[in-house]
Amino acid sequence: MTKIDDTVITPEIVAEHGLSEEEYARIVTAMGREPNYTELGIYSVMWSEHCSYKSSRFHLKKLPTEAPWVICGPGENAGVIDIGDGQAAIFKMESHNHPSYIEPYQGAATGVGGILRDVFTMGARPVANMNALRFGEPDHAKTKHLLSGVVAGIGGYGNCVGVPTVGGETNFDASYNGNILVNAMTVGIADTDKIFYCAAAGVGNPVVYVGSKTGRDGIHGATMASTEFTEDTEEKRPTVQVGDPFTEKLLIEACLELMATDAIIAIQDMGAAGLTSSSVEMASKGGVGFELNLDHVPQREKDMTPYEMCLSESQERMLMVLKPGREDMAKAIFEKWELDFAVIGEITDTGKLTLTFGGEIVGDMPIASLVEDAPEYERPFVYTPKRAVVSVPAPDDINKAVTDLLGGPHLCSRRWIWEQYDHMVLADTVQRPGGDAAVVRVHGTEKALAISTDVTPRYCFADPYEGGKQAVAETWRNLTAVGAKPLAITNCLNFGNPERPDIMGQFVGCLEGMGDACRALDYPIVSGNVSLYNETNGSGILPTPAIGGVGVMADSSKMATVAFKAEGHSILLVGETKDELGMSLYQREIMGDESGLPPSVDLLLERKNGDFVRRLIENSTLDTCHDLSDGGLIAALADMAMASGIGATVDVGTALPLHTALFSETQARYLLAVDAEAAERIQSEAIAAGVLVTKLGETGGNRVRVNGGAVDLSLTDLTEAHEGWLPTFMANAS
Repeated sequence: MTKIDDTVITPEIVAEHGLSEEEYARIVTAMGREPNYTELGIYSVMWSEHCSYKSSRFHLKKLPTEAPWVICGPGENAGVIDIGDGQAAIFKMESHNHPSYIEPYQGAATGVGGILRDVFTMGARPVANMNALRFGEPDHAKTKHLLSGVVAGIGGYGNCVGVPTVGGETNFDASYNGNILVNAMTVGIADTDKIFYCAAAGVGNPVVYVGSKTGRDGIHGATMASTEFTEDTEEKRPTVQVGDPFTEKLLIEACLELMATDAIIAIQDMGAAGLTSSSVEMASKGGVGFELNLDHVPQREKDMTPYEMCLSESQERMLMVLKPGREDMAKAIFEKWELDFAVIGEITDTGKLTLTFGGEIVGDMPIASLVEDAPEYERPFVYTPKRAVVSVPAPDDINKAVTDLLGGPHLCSRRWIWEQYDHMVLADTVQRPGGDAAVVRVHGTEKALAISTDVTPRYCFADPYEGGKQAVAETWRNLTAVGAKPLAITNCLNFGNPERPDIMGQFVGCLEGMGDACRALDYPIVSGNVSLYNETNGSGILPTPAIGGVGVMADSSKMATVAFKAEGHSILLVGETKDELGMSLYQREIMGDESGLPPSVDLLLERKNGDFVRRLIENSTLDTCHDLSDGGLIAALADMAMASGIGATVDVGTALPLHTALFSETQARYLLAVDAEAAERIQSEAIAAGVLVTKLGETGGNRVRVNGGAVDLSLTDLTEAHEGWLPTFMANAS
């Protein structure tokens, strides 16, 4: 046993740090001795699930990550893709689930701050934020409180830092009652010749700390995020960081100003595990050692120990390696922006992380053992059993079923949420929240980025492989529906306890489906995050591999939107509707059943139908388009009508029962609206392309009518129900 700071390293202390007996033995072997308390803390965070991906690395290696337009795939702070004209899009999605459940405002706010830093640390100016949020049942005691706090935190941070929050998704399910999901995504733009990486280089070069001072907030945040919740979640409140968006704004500007010089060799943000992970990752990537003097770390609290400084997750901090002699120039920039600047160490050739404090060495660890030698487990898994096909009956009142779906928690308008976000700051948002994808113009050009987040967890639970395929295909379809060419994805893989074979089977199945979809759609994964142990008292969330997709369009003036543009336009359906009501929103919400198989995903058909639709938009033939997903054809039709205030009259035929034709969630489908001349041209081109396009009816009036009045709904009543649920629900939220 080793004693330091009056702390004796006992088996209980080791267990409290989330390390198994076998893992602790590996640490002793790697170091050739027992670690002291500070070293134990450093190993605990670097070998945590959150930082080391020890349960997922084996399977993540199988995902497709390359394409001619990919500049940098997984392994850096964020992914980088070439968008032409000497420019790159840099983006990533990350989770802040556990902190947001414990303290929703700061948990969500610091999630936004952290993902912003991942992007601008690579030299990009952030241009858009997105999010993917999941909460428990609406009638659960904590749902209102959590939703209110998370939305306020996202808005409070994003609005103050001056980056628009342009879209996302919010869903409800009982599986998230004790473990909500808050996944944040940021997209930035940089010149391709001015991208910065984290690999340290140059023995003797200075290691520099910039940004805010270090406090005691967030200590063991990474470790806390690597375990499931129990009844003591309130006791974990001190592990939640506190954010300051105004400081983050200063940090963005100071970093970008310094990046315009030639001073920076390497740069890394201090995210999970703070100073520890940033220094270890920089040294590991560069194959060098770091010697840090902790006395020089800017501190905002008295008598901080080496353990606390190394594990603090205080926000708005960065670590840099500078060229020798550039320190004074860099310091002047950061002091101008009223930020701390301190030289806290230098690069060595030892291959170790050496820490000094008070003139003594308080830590001395091999870098390789912290990173490359971190545990990698091939967890036992069992695939999810295949379900039987089920027959889903018709509703007693189909008009009521439509209204209940569109005016209920799962399909209602999210306006109450996105109106709290500044989605127009920077003046380049050309498609606002509420459409298939957000569209943000590349400043000073007509070129634009399209961004979407999506996943259908109930599909992933019923059939992880098909659910994983669908999550990727859905974002690909969303980007296509606005006219963008999908280029790459980031992901946030949210699952339960990987030590349970059934949960690990969900993870493996979803990744296999995602990988196949990415390969079929030429849509590689360039960054991501894994969040495991999303459980409370042994009850896990639905498997939720959230996907964030990014595409590019050459001319944003040709962008399509969901709103009908005029009366008398033809309504066209691209794709065939099949009897696929299993795991549909209709089946769950109207019929109260969650059995059967989710819709299958034909990736070749997705590619063919999507490429056809995108060509129509690019050729200025089409400017009204909506992809079909949750709620099926009737939900998409109602969305388009409500967005425009123009009704529709359609006939879906009798080949399928009416409720099946309306609520089926068959994939690879789009709903279009064009004038009569364009409709004829599209149908002719579709025949030549081997794409099924069916004319359903026309726009006009103030009602949504199907099959001669079998469905007949007032647009006013639909809109009132659709817009009213969330504000009514959130009234008087604490």
